[in-house]
Amino acid sequence: MPTANQTAQFDKSAHLAHIIKGLPNLPGVYQMLGKNGDILYVGKAKSLKNRVNSYFAKTIDHPKTRALVSRIHDIETIITRSETEALLLEQNLIKQNRPPYNVVLRDDKSYLYVFISADKKYPRLAYGRGKGNHQHGRFFGPYPSAYAAKETLVLLKKIFQVRQCTDSFFKQRQRPCLEYQIKRCKAPCMGLVSTEEYAQDVENTIAFLKGDGGEIQQQLVTKMEAAAEDLQFEQASVYRDQLAMLREVQSRQAVYKVKGEADIIAITSQAGIICVSVLTVRNGQVLGGNHYFPDLNYADELAENLSQFILSFYFQVSDDLPAEIILSHQLPDQNAVQEALITHFGNKTHLKTKVREHRAEWLELANLNANNALKTKLGDYLELHARFTALKEVLAQVSERPIDRIECFDISHTMGEATIASCVVCDAGGLRKRDYRQYAIHGIVGGDDYAAMTQALTRRYKKQPLPDVLLIDGGKGQLNMAKEVLTELGILDDTLLIGVAKGEGRKAGLEVLHFINHHPLDLPADSKALHLIMHIRDEAHRFAITAHRKKRDKKRSSSVLEVIPGLGAKRRRDLLNHFGGIQKVLGASQQELAEVNGIGTVMASTIYKALHE
Repeated sequence: MPTANQTAQFDKSAHLAHIIKGLPNLPGVYQMLGKNGDILYVGKAKSLKNRVNSYFAKTIDHPKTRALVSRIHDIETIITRSETEALLLEQNLIKQNRPPYNVVLRDDKSYLYVFISADKKYPRLAYGRGKGNHQHGRFFGPYPSAYAAKETLVLLKKIFQVRQCTDSFFKQRQRPCLEYQIKRCKAPCMGLVSTEEYAQDVENTIAFLKGDGGEIQQQLVTKMEAAAEDLQFEQASVYRDQLAMLREVQSRQAVYKVKGEADIIAITSQAGIICVSVLTVRNGQVLGGNHYFPDLNYADELAENLSQFILSFYFQVSDDLPAEIILSHQLPDQNAVQEALITHFGNKTHLKTKVREHRAEWLELANLNANNALKTKLGDYLELHARFTALKEVLAQVSERPIDRIECFDISHTMGEATIASCVVCDAGGLRKRDYRQYAIHGIVGGDDYAAMTQALTRRYKKQPLPDVLLIDGGKGQLNMAKEVLTELGILDDTLLIGVAKGEGRKAGLEVLHFINHHPLDLPADSKALHLIMHIRDEAHRFAITAHRKKRDKKRSSSVLEVIPGLGAKRRRDLLNHFGGIQKVLGASQQELAEVNGIGTVMASTIYKALHE
């Protein structure tokens, strides 16, 4: 006689088979739903019937696909008029719902741009993430890394000396800052440069960012010769130094003197790991690149995986569509992808795979970077696999439970202030940062780690399923407390609970593992199993303390001025604007405080005593 579980499984299979049988051979979007109606995966298809049916084929061996299929309880579809419409709808649904089995590349960050502000008199040169984060200005980029953007700003500061300070800092200046002293700014805040000369510096900066270095060189040569003829040797030496720096930069970039704007995307795979390298070229200059290791649902065709990645990348990460996208593989739906990108961004682009000359060199460079990044990642993966294998062997003497997903909790606070609990997740593929969680702890006695851990575990496992292994940073006390929480929730038998206690002298490598129904394990310092546990525990500590410090510092910076008697909101704002931040206020002397508009000698004395005494 079949069990209840077998009956439920049969009913689910029959339900899904009935849905698939009724699907049309039309383009559209499908949504895989879990037991509670939550969206697990969103996909697009030329033929809904064929694509959805492929998930249930017996030949599928990719572990992530098998895991997805085992959780599917229902399927919803939306028919579209074309494959392009399906692509756009798929990406909109992914951004809206962030399904756990879709490729999600965004980490709450967009690409960096260098921009010139829209200030008509003295524009500012700066960088920021995403064009949408700045209201007005001219943008150049994107720059794949903060280092590349900052290096560009430092270089421009040396050559053209356009201001890079914030507008609030600029308006509050009463004398030239250090940047003027070291010849990195011409102090427009103090009127030490004419608007005409500053405008020319801005024009040269824009020309440089657009790649027109030759024209700037010619202008500087002309100005240097004219200044020398007028016996203005000091000004001539300034032009000479600018020219020398510009020529040095251009000599370093000689290999990229060609014109062009493109993203070059190469994909490679080995041992079940996929690596995609994205190289950014603007104005003929290679600005850098990034590597991605997407956890795709199927690993049969690199071209199909690349198509998935490109849509995720341009809809989630990049808000810039170049004139060309050069690919290492021809996409099976290349025309539809191209049309979807044009529709989304509103400007033209061309997807190319067959390129020559310098474009072929760019593609070769992207392929080289992808292969090298994959080689490095594979080494890390093999070490991780060895550590997981060692941990399974060690824990086999404690439990027969399979070991795949591990979660670890840690508590961080300063003398009970701003308590934060962290939960980090690791499986055979490495740390799963998308699944990390932080819990702000409220309503407990400051410094009570047991109460904090109780609250964090209760809040998480009331809603989330338990992992195979649950690590608690602490000894027998924390372990027993966690046992009580899981017992009260009725899920104690669903996981292997381990307390990771510091060893003698709290030295790394001397940790002891405590269990509920087994004697403690004291693993040797060179044990790969111990190394994995230490790595996960340290990551939980890092994640907790980072959030704690951020919360603590925010609380302190916002409240330190609020408790000073007689210091209202307007005066607090004037103080922060004058000095540019709370740290500068803390470092100011009583006399400097008194110089702030509206503060005065008496209030300055009150503020100084409150902050320092």
